[in-house]
Amino acid sequence: MLVVAGASLVAAGVFLLWQIVFGRGQNLDAATVAAHSGEVSGRAHDPSKPLVGLVAGHSGYDPGAVCPDGLTEAELNAEVARQVVALLARKGIQTDVLAEFDPRLQGYRADALVSIHADSCVQGATGFKVARITLSAIPEAEDRLVKCLTGAYMQTTHLPEHPASITDGMTNYHAFREIASETPGAIIETGFMLEDRTLLERRPQLVARGIAEGILCFLETQDHAQ
Repeated sequence: MLVVAGASLVAAGVFLLWQIVFGRGQNLDAATVAAHSGEVSGRAHDPSKPLVGLVAGHSGYDPGAVCPDGLTEAELNAEVARQVVALLARKGIQTDVLAEFDPRLQGYRADALVSIHADSCVQGATGFKVARITLSAIPEAEDRLVKCLTGAYMQTTHLPEHPASITDGMTNYHAFREIASETPGAIIETGFMLEDRTLLERRPQLVARGIAEGILCFLETQDHAQ
């Protein structure tokens, strides 16, 4: 009976892990993303290393955009955030994975903050876009962040820009008004969930690489600007 019970516990654990990593339609929070990214909650930051905040869009709040078959924006964002963390860690960059309305956003200080989102599941639209807050306290730095993310993401994924669909929700994104004014922030919509689905769902590592390269580009230009 002990063997049977043990096997049942193992099976339950495997099923729970499968639900966390692959399950659809669930509300993934920052703790879940962090647990599967290697980010350790509450660990002390090393002030000698750069720090980047990543908002896994909609995590801890709602599923975001949803396709007819149940694919959710939140699960795509969570997976991309997880892989960005791993890529930045290889370069010695520390990361905080934040939920959509994470209380840590209030006065948050870092070398950069990037919020990761995907666009609606509609026909006839393809491409990505990057934006920063309209009335920026540090426009030069945030323009560099947007430029680096745009250039690196386009070069890595070969997706076109779709600037016509930049909304007030992006240029007036709530987190931009919550973080410290000296923290450069940007939001990226990585692609449309229908026309760009193959990239977003099957090649999240490429999406993550585009974002990570953009962040690294910005950190390098920031060093030169100081």
